[in-house]
Amino acid sequence: MEITEAEYEVMEALWNGAPANAREIYQRLQSHKDWQERTVKTLLSRLAKKGAISYEQRDRTYYYSPCFEREEYQVKQGKKLVDRLFGGQLSMLVSGFVKGGDLKKSDIEELKDIIKQWEKDND
Repeated sequence: MEITEAEYEVMEALWNGAPANAREIYQRLQSHKDWQERTVKTLLSRLAKKGAISYEQRDRTYYYSPCFEREEYQVKQGKKLVDRLFGGQLSMLVSGFVKGGDLKKSDIEELKDIIKQWEKDND
């Protein structure tokens, strides 16, 4: 499922606390987005049509919840990015960061830990 950058902002607000109504989501986004509440409602409607969020009505208010977890979406989008830009070769992505000097020592240590855990789990 493809969601726009603006829709992703709404998803972030929901991942940070759901269920939530449109007003609550609007208030969460106000600190870093100059959107009207109507814009948030439009984005919620689009996300519901795409099946990214579900909703339930309580009295006259709709409460929204994400249909998938943040990490699940990030993993799928990360795989699509690697497939599209690097022919499915994750090592080319990492290599680009290494060559560009964008990796910090803490990043390298975290990657080593991830690889060690993978080796342990897959032996």
